[in-house]
Amino acid sequence: MKTESPAGAGVTDSWGALSELPGHPMMWILIFSEIVAFGAMLIAFCVARAAYPEVFAAGQARLDPAIGGLNTMVLVTSGWFAAWAVRAAEAEPSKTSRLLLMGAMLFGLLFVGVKLFEYMAKFEAGIGIETDIFFTLYFLMTGFHLMHVALGIVILGVVAISAEAENIRTGAAFWHMVDLVWIVMYPLVYLVE
Repeated sequence: MKTESPAGAGVTDSWGALSELPGHPMMWILIFSEIVAFGAMLIAFCVARAAYPEVFAAGQARLDPAIGGLNTMVLVTSGWFAAWAVRAAEAEPSKTSRLLLMGAMLFGLLFVGVKLFEYMAKFEAGIGIETDIFFTLYFLMTGFHLMHVALGIVILGVVAISAEAENIRTGAAFWHMVDLVWIVMYPLVYLVE
C-alpha cells in the first residue's frame, strides 16, 4: 500500500529517500541530472585549462571579475528571496510568499540583464564562441547556465500563481541548484588562475 508522504501530493513512499527531500521528487531527479551535466562541463573546463594554460590565462584576462561578482551577489540575493518565500508559504501560503517569489524573479531578471550586457561587450570586442577554446567553453557553460536561470524564472512564476508551499519548495529547490552552479562556476571561470 502506498501512503502519502509529508513531502506532498502525488509523492508516495515508493519514492524512497527522495520523498524526504523538500519539493517534489521528480524535481530532485532533474536537479541531480543537471548537476551531473554542469559537473561534466566544469571538469572539461579544468582539463582544457590544464592542456592550454596560456590560452586560458589570456581569455580569463579578458573577463571582468567585477561583473561576475556583481552577478554572484544578484543571484545569491535572488536565492535569499526564494528561501524566504518557502518560509512564508510554510507558515501560510499568502501574498507574502508571492511577493518574495517576485523579488527572486526580479533579481533573476537582473542577472540575465547583466549577463547579456557582458556578452554584448564581448561580441563588440570581436570575441565569440569560436575565438578559442577558453571562450568556446565560457559561452557554452555560461550560456547553459543562463538558460537555466531563464527556466528558473519561469518556474518561480508558475509556482507563484498557486503559492502552495509544496510547489514553492519545488521551485526553490531548482532555483537553489542554479545558485549553487553559479557559485562554483564564477570563481573557476573568472578568478582561479
